Parts: sequence; C-alpha cells; structure tokens
Amino acid sequence: MMSRILLVEDHEEIWDFLSRRLKRRGHDVILATDGQQGVDKAIEERPEIVLLDMNLPVIDGWTAAGMMKANPQSSTIPIIALTAHAMSGDREKAIAAGCDDYHPKPVDFSRLLAQIDELLAKSSASA
Repeated sequence: MMSRILLVEDHEEIWDFLSRRLKRRGHDVILATDGQQGVDKAIEERPEIVLLDMNLPVIDGWTAAGMMKANPQSSTIPIIALTAHAMSGDREKAIAAGCDDYHPKPVDFSRLLAQIDELLAKSSASA
C-alpha cells in the first residue's frame, strides 16, 4: 500500500536512509527535522502516517504526538514512535503519548514496513 509518510527525524543519516528506502517502495516522503515542524506538517500536509522520532529538538516527540492527536486536523493520523530508548515501559509510554505503535532503533526496515502496512490497513478500514 503506497502512501504519504511524514518522517519526523533530526539525524540526517537516519532520515536519509529511511526516506530513500521508503521512496524506493513507492511511498511519498515528507520530511520534518524537529517536533514543531512535524506538528505543523502533519496539519498542513495530512499524511497517511507519521514516523516520529521521540528525541527531537524544539519540542520532543512525546509532546509532538500529543499535539498531533489534540488537533482535529491531525488527530486520526496513525503515528509510529521511533526511539533509541528501547527500555521496558517505553512502548506503553509512547502509546500513552498518543502514538499508535512503537519501533525501537536501530530500525529493522522490514519490520517497520510491516507496521506501516498494518496501520494503513487499519486506518483505511475505519475511514
């Protein structure tokens, strides 16, 4: 399933790797490099899914996820949290912040694609 994906990531090597691989799979990738930019682009661009790094400048991913879910224009967009903090309880913390799923770094691309496809299928079924 091809879609518009908002990638909110401040590390160039990670966003470069992810955006190139997602584009190769036919997805349209919109990039934001800080949390505020991510919130703004989620509202303006209306992507089908958001990949959200949780450790971001300006506002962190936890705050950005809450802001996206609080805004009626972006509240239904599924969010996958990307975080290097793969500690026990982090998945629950990401879900509580408003994320729909969680993916620990380093990114397992095939697993991330499966998560994207699953959330896109759920959101199109409920639309």
